[in-house]
Amino acid sequence: MSRLPRFGLQARFLLLAAGALLVVILIVALMVMRQASAQREMLHTSSQVVSDVFDQGVRERGTALADALADALVNPLYYSDLSAVGALVRNTARQKSVSYVLVHDPEGRLIHDGSIDVAGYGLQMSDPLAPAAVGAEATLVQESPAILEIDLPLRIGDQRIGGLRVGMDLAPVRAQEASTMRALEQRMGEAQRRQLGWVLALVGLLIAFACVIALYVQRTLVRPIRWLGEAAQRIERGDYAVSAPVTQRNDEVGELMRTFDRMSQSIARHDREVRQMAYTDALTGLTNRLAFREALDHRLFSAHAAGRGLALLFIDIDEFKRVNDTLGHEAGDEALLQFAQRIAIAVDQVGGDETLLARFGGDEFVILLGEGAGSAAEVAKNLAERLVVDLGRPLQAQQREIFLGSSIGITLYPEDAVDATALLKNGDIAMYQAKLAGKNCYRYYSRAMDHAVERRLHLEQELRGAWERGELRLVYQPIYRTRDRMLVGVEVLLRWDHPKLGAIAPSVFIDVAEQSGLIHLLGPRVLGEACVQARQWPRNALGEELFVSVNVSPRQLRNGDLVEQVEASLQQSGLSASRLHLELTETAVIGDEMLAVSLLERLHRTGVKVWLDDFGTGFSGLSHLRQVPVDGVKIDRSFVADMERDADDLALTTAIIAMAHALGITVVAEGVEQEAQFQLLSQRGCDLVQGYWMGRPLDAAGVVALLTPPLSAAAR
Repeated sequence: MSRLPRFGLQARFLLLAAGALLVVILIVALMVMRQASAQREMLHTSSQVVSDVFDQGVRERGTALADALADALVNPLYYSDLSAVGALVRNTARQKSVSYVLVHDPEGRLIHDGSIDVAGYGLQMSDPLAPAAVGAEATLVQESPAILEIDLPLRIGDQRIGGLRVGMDLAPVRAQEASTMRALEQRMGEAQRRQLGWVLALVGLLIAFACVIALYVQRTLVRPIRWLGEAAQRIERGDYAVSAPVTQRNDEVGELMRTFDRMSQSIARHDREVRQMAYTDALTGLTNRLAFREALDHRLFSAHAAGRGLALLFIDIDEFKRVNDTLGHEAGDEALLQFAQRIAIAVDQVGGDETLLARFGGDEFVILLGEGAGSAAEVAKNLAERLVVDLGRPLQAQQREIFLGSSIGITLYPEDAVDATALLKNGDIAMYQAKLAGKNCYRYYSRAMDHAVERRLHLEQELRGAWERGELRLVYQPIYRTRDRMLVGVEVLLRWDHPKLGAIAPSVFIDVAEQSGLIHLLGPRVLGEACVQARQWPRNALGEELFVSVNVSPRQLRNGDLVEQVEASLQQSGLSASRLHLELTETAVIGDEMLAVSLLERLHRTGVKVWLDDFGTGFSGLSHLRQVPVDGVKIDRSFVADMERDADDLALTTAIIAMAHALGITVVAEGVEQEAQFQLLSQRGCDLVQGYWMGRPLDAAGVVALLTPPLSAAAR
């Protein structure tokens, strides 16, 4: 620890200043009165000029920032990509002198302010500058005492999709103006002193004394401070190779120089660490989204200049969320690392030296390919085929074997797009189509996909609120007992009657609901409404209460709150738990057997029954029926349809019935459309049947009518 100087710079400066003051007072007193008036006028004029210059500068900088951000925001805002909008807003908000950046819709409601949670999302902006900003048809500049705001409308063609408000903080500008004026005043004071040469008798004394002071200050203060200023400018430019000159001084300036040297070394070290963190994925060590985007822009520019092609592969791990939900995030990270290693190996062997691999976030990876031994399209095809095989092999995580796979989208430059944003969007669309095609495959982007995605997005938007608008309704497929052909239950089916598109097939909108997550909103409502309706139905002719069977999607099964939803529906409707049957698809149960067993045991404790739907289409086996506690199985309609013509289907159906009965499990056959099918099933002991031959789906009133005997029969 260094000693404090006994006679430091401050003491020496004060001593010299006291001596200089006595001399300067005698000289300056004669000039002050003559030059005071001229100085005040000059300072006033200079103040106006400086203020105008700074105001114009901040106005031009704010307008340039707003114009650039407005151009970048159009596409993300049009596609409601709030993540991209947030990233652009935050990048601009970090600019010097920017106080805030607000993106709003045409009605003045806030869309994004750069924060993570966007607490004011959807709220009407109510600050004093908001009305004029919302109504701006062109670039508008507004100013308040503390803020200079630039407002721009955001348009695609003639359509206005929102607006942008960029607020420039005037406080630093005013502070800089004040600093400039103080410097100007100081310099004018020095100029005033230099003009006091008319006192020739005193000039010699002043010059001699000033030379001594200047020499001393130069050696002890000005030179080190000048070095510090130059070093600070180099660090500001990103040049951290700053080495302080060796000094033996033991005063404040010497200590300052040594401290500054240590600080510059620390800044250089932290800069390297920050750059590593900013451009590298922490888990896999691969290039991250930010670095990839910068590299993609550069590669596109180079490819355009050289007239060469590029290919982009967008990879998403199939069913990765299931790993996190069932085995935990540590297992998920372990799986991600293995995926990243397999992708890196394939890229090294197939992709070529110029290939760039990045983790885009979550379970998404992106690969940028150039032209190697063949065209970029050929290299992309070979790499995609290799990845589908390599990533489809099982993984080991937490001492468990995991089967996942990957969906890969391929898009080409310049055939599909010429800019980075469009190229990434097209890759994402192609990847999504690969998922729709059954996952664990790859698909090329085509312009027809845009229309398919737009139609799917339109259906998703229309599906939101369809229940509230009364467009969704429940119908009930009658289920009959085979031995006496008595109606004993119904299966709940959901129908969507769109006012413009007409009746939309359940296979279409249920898939949209599954992919978008809307199934988590629709599922509980269907369950609750079905329970309420079933509670009101009369008994059948034998005095038996009908059960109601409700389908449960795989996403509801994985969500974890299915039991609570069932209990809430039963409690609110008053329906007996034994009358509620839940249908789970065989593939959903077998795909996550541990979770399914735990969930089914909890459901059984509530009193409801569980059926395995579409039995025979997945991986049916006696071992699975033993391990998964179900009350019934539904033979898939594909087996029932061909029983008369296909001996294998008949044999398999017979085996399923016998196997289920041996385990005490009820068997239901669906898709019975002919009497011969019914007879074959009845002869083999099938317990329950449903299908158009038995009865078509009915609304709630139709079910009541089916259960109510005619008046003449009631009278007898």
